Amino acid sequence: MIRSSRLVPGLLMAAAMMAVPAIAPPPVLAADEAVGDAVAERYAALLERDYVYPETGKRYAAALRAGIRAGRYRALSGEALGAAIDADLNAVAPDGHLRLRVPEAASAAPTVPGTAVAGPRPRKPPVEQAGWIAPGIAFVRFNLFPHDAAVTEAAAKFMADHADAKAIIFDIRSHNGGGLDQMDVIFPWLFAEPTRLVTMATRASVDAGGGSPIDGVASLRLVKGDPGMVTREHWALPNGDKRLHKARVYVLTSGASGSAAEHFALAMKHTHRGVLVGAPTAGANHFGRGEELGGGYEAFIPVGRTYDPDTGKDWEGDGIQPDIAVPPADALVRVLTDLGIAPAEAKTLSDAHMPAWPMERRKPRGAR
Repeated sequence: MIRSSRLVPGLLMAAAMMAVPAIAPPPVLAADEAVGDAVAERYAALLERDYVYPETGKRYAAALRAGIRAGRYRALSGEALGAAIDADLNAVAPDGHLRLRVPEAASAAPTVPGTAVAGPRPRKPPVEQAGWIAPGIAFVRFNLFPHDAAVTEAAAKFMADHADAKAIIFDIRSHNGGGLDQMDVIFPWLFAEPTRLVTMATRASVDAGGGSPIDGVASLRLVKGDPGMVTREHWALPNGDKRLHKARVYVLTSGASGSAAEHFALAMKHTHRGVLVGAPTAGANHFGRGEELGGGYEAFIPVGRTYDPDTGKDWEGDGIQPDIAVPPADALVRVLTDLGIAPAEAKTLSDAHMPAWPMERRKPRGAR
């Protein structure tokens, strides 16, 4: 997921110059007072207006409105409402980013039957275990690419501190998404020449209305693309330091590697700059923005897609295939042994650097 609200005037496609109709603000309701029908209608209106594929957005909206007419959401709240709405949307067309976010109080669950309701879910640290895993081999795990200057600074420092590495291992096996900020301080170290990484296309009406989540990003270049879309290419811009240009780069992947993690993985694979080791990624391609639906409910509205500039294909539903397919738990062992570490030592190091978070593809809530 990527967020921004900046607009580059004068560079939009002609088809995008129509004003975007406003949607009424969500009702001001307490979480336990939210009406399922109101949440579903707000969601339907946003999908119809902004979803990356207009015809699919209309079909989503029609399905939700049919559910409203049938009374499916009226008496529901919390996870029950989320499951019902998610099921109806997935029945139209699965999308790895479509998931109704319910209020925290409504989504909490007991840790043990009969005990009190659990508190907020623990949050993953964006960066873990950054450092030398073995002589000449740098390792870092990213669980998220957040819009956080401190995390971007940490990513930049990691690259600078390990600029003499003979190999770098990026562990994204438990990485669930984010933006471009950290990527744009990593890539300049890895490429000797300006390099096109991936292509990103935003629905033109969203871009024209100032709602593009990627407008104004310095590493993106506007190019001509499909009608009805505003197309930008993501480029790696070298920083002039040559020390890592010949370093070997490995990216550890799993079924939990989603969204911005998959952007990172595709950039490495498309340019042949890094070797992907592990399992196919999550298959959550579409980027977008979060929207309030009222009563503490939120939705992520996909407004664009990221794809391979050579093939035009994205990874929605399929994920990105690894170059070396192994179970995610074995990926680090495989990389370390390839780098000359003895198998027993590689296993010990892998165990000490195993993610504490899931590495499996998430089953859609409400899947039928």
